[in-house]
Amino acid sequence: MAHPAPTAESTHSAPSTHTAQSTWPTTLRTVLGASTVVLLVLLAFVWPSYLSKVKDLPLVVAGPPAALTQIQAGLGKSGAFDITTVADRAAAESAIKQRDAYGAVVASPSGVEFLTASAASTVVSQALNQAAAGITAQAAAAGQQPPKVTVTDIAPLSPDDPRGAGFAVAGLPLAMGGMLGGVLISLLVAGHRRRLAAVTGYAVLAGLLLAAVLGPWLGILVGSFVMEWAIISAALFATGAFIVGMNGLIGRAGIALGAIVTLFIGNPLSSLTIPKEMLPWHWGEIGQFFVPGAAGTLLRLESYFPDASTLRPWLVLAAWALVGVVTLWFGRHADEEVLHIDGATEPETAPALAS
Repeated sequence: MAHPAPTAESTHSAPSTHTAQSTWPTTLRTVLGASTVVLLVLLAFVWPSYLSKVKDLPLVVAGPPAALTQIQAGLGKSGAFDITTVADRAAAESAIKQRDAYGAVVASPSGVEFLTASAASTVVSQALNQAAAGITAQAAAAGQQPPKVTVTDIAPLSPDDPRGAGFAVAGLPLAMGGMLGGVLISLLVAGHRRRLAAVTGYAVLAGLLLAAVLGPWLGILVGSFVMEWAIISAALFATGAFIVGMNGLIGRAGIALGAIVTLFIGNPLSSLTIPKEMLPWHWGEIGQFFVPGAAGTLLRLESYFPDASTLRPWLVLAAWALVGVVTLWFGRHADEEVLHIDGATEPETAPALAS
């Protein structure tokens, strides 16, 4: 029995069993690329801490010349401290509160007092506590009457965060938050006016939520809530605007560039967990010119060192924000969609998809 010839309709309606598959070279490149990215992520977060060492930490001393000579000989030989002499205890305390020194040693006829600032660095505070214990141990080993040694924490951490672990971890939500906002706005919002409005609104609202969690809720930040809100919002705006601006300037590659600068360069060099002097070469100082480092410094100063100058970190945040706004507004990709979602743009003004 003859079978009828297939019609055009039946031919087109038959399901296709063909499935596109990547080439082997593409598969290999993907594996190598992903492995390289993982390696770079590991190096970015581990390298600064792994190569850090206690060195060149600013320390001030005060007291009689004979006592100062002995103190400098004991603490300066290791290279851990960069020692400066000040007039008296008041000057030493002022240097700590203005962030010119991590600690101080004050000698007097009544004994030796170590001034620490755990809010500046728990690492340095612990080192000075060990040095204080060492004076008593050395005197006892030599059969001498040990001097009276006291330790005073001039700038203690919050009672809710006595070891500073919460403050150290707080830097990651700042970096991740700014990056997340910038990426999502770049992908989902089209039009330079709407993108700028989205970055601003996100920075204000997310900054409020993060400040509420880190401040009143967890007690990690103990300064003015309004100032902490302003600092966090400024950091989120600077990062978000930079990422959106880079997308507007060079297209989709700008999103990746902004994320790399924020998370893999700025965050590891922020010096939130260790003093900037302990990082290799000048990386600690360089890190203060990125958003995570500047924002972390501002939050530390606002919470624990109100006498210190905040001009430089504010200027750093302002500079990153300005770069972001300019590139966001004038970039040739500023009004292009990156990811199209039906109904997300107005039909009469919807721009073409980015190439």
